Formats: sequence, C-alpha cells, structure tokens
Amino acid sequence: MAEIVWTEPALADLDAIADYIALDKPAAASRFVKKLVAKAGNLAAFPEMGAFVPEMLPTRSHRQLLMPPCRIFYRHEAKAGKVWILAVTRQERLFKASWLRRHG
Repeated sequence: MAEIVWTEPALADLDAIADYIALDKPAAASRFVKKLVAKAGNLAAFPEMGAFVPEMLPTRSHRQLLMPPCRIFYRHEAKAGKVWILAVTRQERLFKASWLRRHG
C-alpha cells in the first residue's frame, strides 16, 4: 500500500477551491473536500488508477484523477511507496510543468 503525501501547494489549491465554494454554500464546500480527499485516498491501494495527463508526454509516474469540476494531479513513486499529490485544479486548467517540482 502506498503512502499518500499531500504537497503544501496541493493543499493550498484545495483550500482555495473550498473557499470559493464556501462563499455561497459552506456545507457543500465541506462535503466536496471530504469527497475529494477520500477519492485521493483510494490511490493508497490503487496508485495506477488515474489516467495519464493528456497534455504531457506519456509518463508512467504522473497521472490525474477527475472529480468534476476538478482534476487531482499526482506522481506515483513505486520504489518509495509514495503517491505525491501535486495539484488540485479546475478541470479546464492545463497541467503546468512547474507542478513537477512540488515535492521533496
């Protein structure tokens, strides 16, 4: 089973999305965050379950999970037994190369 590691930038992304939702519906924001964190938690048992990121060159380590209206970008490091959550963005945003450097 892989360890899920949320990077600080990914947590900040999630907080910003939750804050935006909470402007109109605080309870919905809380439910959304719980659901998204639970979905990302499935990566511990199934780290390869996400799809490859279409706007990147094919890579076996960088993937995404879709949870409309968001995308969860992550990197699986099989040898280390870790899944790094790199970013949580709106679905329409493209992956940024700078997100590749979001973990230690």
